[in-house]
Amino acid sequence: MGSVILSGFRRHSLIESGRGLAGAAAALVLLAAASGASAQDKPLNRVFGNPPVLGQPSAATGAASLLRLPAPGPRVSNERSYNLDIKYVESRLFDPSTGHDQKVRLRGYVGTDTDPNRPYIAPTIEVAPGDTVRVTLNNKLPVDPTCTDSSVPADTPHCFNGTNLHSHGLWVSPAGNSDNVLLKLLPGKSFQYEYNIPSDHPSGTFWYHPHLHGSTALQVASGMAGALVVRGNRPPTSVANGDLDTLLVDAKGASIPEKLLVFQQIQYACEGPDHKVQMLPNGAVDWTCLPGDTGVIESYKQFGPGTWAASGRWTSINGQILPHFEVPKSGLVERWRLVHAGVRETITVQFRKLKSSVGPIDELHLQAKDSDQFVQDSCVGEPVPYQIVASDGLTMAKAQEVTATTLQPGYRNDLLVIFPEAGEYCVSEVATPASGNVSDAASGREILGFVSVGNGTTLSGADAIRKALTEQLVATAERVYADPVVKGKVVKDLKEGLKLTSFVPRPTIKDDEVNGYQELVFFIDTSSSANATFEVGNNFTMTRNAAGNYVPASAEPYSASRIDRELPLGGVQQWELRSYFASHPFHIHVNPFQIVKIVDPNGKDVSVSGAVDNADPTGVDPQYPGLQGVWKDTLWVKSLITSPSALTDPPTGIYKIVIRTRYERYIGQFVLHCHILDHEDQGMMQNISIGIPDGQGGVTHAHH
Repeated sequence: MGSVILSGFRRHSLIESGRGLAGAAAALVLLAAASGASAQDKPLNRVFGNPPVLGQPSAATGAASLLRLPAPGPRVSNERSYNLDIKYVESRLFDPSTGHDQKVRLRGYVGTDTDPNRPYIAPTIEVAPGDTVRVTLNNKLPVDPTCTDSSVPADTPHCFNGTNLHSHGLWVSPAGNSDNVLLKLLPGKSFQYEYNIPSDHPSGTFWYHPHLHGSTALQVASGMAGALVVRGNRPPTSVANGDLDTLLVDAKGASIPEKLLVFQQIQYACEGPDHKVQMLPNGAVDWTCLPGDTGVIESYKQFGPGTWAASGRWTSINGQILPHFEVPKSGLVERWRLVHAGVRETITVQFRKLKSSVGPIDELHLQAKDSDQFVQDSCVGEPVPYQIVASDGLTMAKAQEVTATTLQPGYRNDLLVIFPEAGEYCVSEVATPASGNVSDAASGREILGFVSVGNGTTLSGADAIRKALTEQLVATAERVYADPVVKGKVVKDLKEGLKLTSFVPRPTIKDDEVNGYQELVFFIDTSSSANATFEVGNNFTMTRNAAGNYVPASAEPYSASRIDRELPLGGVQQWELRSYFASHPFHIHVNPFQIVKIVDPNGKDVSVSGAVDNADPTGVDPQYPGLQGVWKDTLWVKSLITSPSALTDPPTGIYKIVIRTRYERYIGQFVLHCHILDHEDQGMMQNISIGIPDGQGGVTHAHH
């Protein structure tokens, strides 16, 4: 039997919005045979495709050292130049609740090799270690007076048409023309960024997006985000680790099939006759879009707790709603690169077989609020196990077998996926407890897309899938690595539970390396009835505010003129992260960090493999177990405190996150912040400066 594929939503659905999900599930249909389907059966905007690659990639650079060596090898560079315009783009997004496209007008990237059919996904930038990458950013948005109005407070969302560029996760300089997020590019202006990617930069999955304080959330929520993939061809040696890319190749030496998924939450509302976002009498956004309306993102009232669920919008993947993925055959190993480029909703990813009795999928008239019921009724197969092999672009020491992975805003996970048999699968979410979710409320399941898998090898159960993957990787290692010592080590590791120690780009930070400590606490101060403040503090000391409630004494909103932390180049520090109200994803620029432990409110380390994180009474949270020792650049800081008035001294209901990091190679000013981007825009951010040590525990300062 040939590959089974999903139909392209050819006819009007028999499912009407008010009929209920049991009837919906029964009326959904699968096209039973691929031979009867033609390309025109599947509209282009519904068939999954990787984002377009920006420009023409040059050949990969020669071998270079990784960070395990004391110094990099000779730098062999290629220069790559790209051009991106930022402008308003009119297009359409599919709305499953109606079965039709919704007209939208959003800010987007337009430039070399962008896809006019999918304008709300930025093109992928592919580079190699040692490359010099120049991106010319042309701001062609209309003039915005708030960009130059000094009376607008820094932590008030503003300057929606100003912009800049952040290469999230890249290990490059934060200063000058490089990854400098303290620059502002006004409408009508152009600027060329230059990223000198070191020859010892890890290969992996990274991403880029705007990062101007005051407008980051609004622009990212418009689809202004793209993947940045560093591809490496360095095999492991007896003295240095190599790139995982060299193991993930087929018999001809080409990369195994890859799917690159950039998840977005394009939370548009429709504008009224006055060309402003329509509002309800109570001041909330009116999410209703009538025929002929245009969806826009022009107000920060479109963000905030509960707004995503209220909006009825759907998570998009590469600018597509409910895309159809195709896998040529079962038993095939694929690399799925997942990027959470959304603003404020947690995403989980699971694969389950679609119910066999469900008939051909037509135009799916399904409200977002009913998605959970659809998943329950129709996605009924056993979850497909897969392996996480990299987190935030950095290869793990050992693959982690899971049936669902959690992505917080800013996260990236690389998966090795084998579908065990032919047929149709759901790509869906799992239920998430309140403390594990950006919305701070327990959430149900959402259908994200569908996978059609063709006939190939049939595998029964997790053991068979794991064995097949191990055998394929071992065969590759034996074929591609010439050094018998290296080959022996890689093969031995793979056979011992899919260890990947020859591909980890950074050595573990040991106890005796640590020479400094930092404390960080997130807090939202709601004591003012007029305005909540989003704050970060440098220690855990408590005080009482005017209302008599406990608050972290050091916490304050962002100030552009203040340096919050001075860190010494070459230092190795241990940080403890906490949140004293709600949960937040912590992100720091430049240098990644290694997770030491994550202690729940009951004193249990839930980062160890096999731990059960059940401190939240709303459900078990799978996102922390197995993270001990893992390198990341973004990490969820969980809290069970749901109201600032519940804060005590000492606080209860908090998780204590312990990480370690090295301040290597680069000096300059950059930021750390919460990656719920509307929180960052409203003040949950700090300025960091790495400087040359003065020999007395501080850093040197220039004098004129």
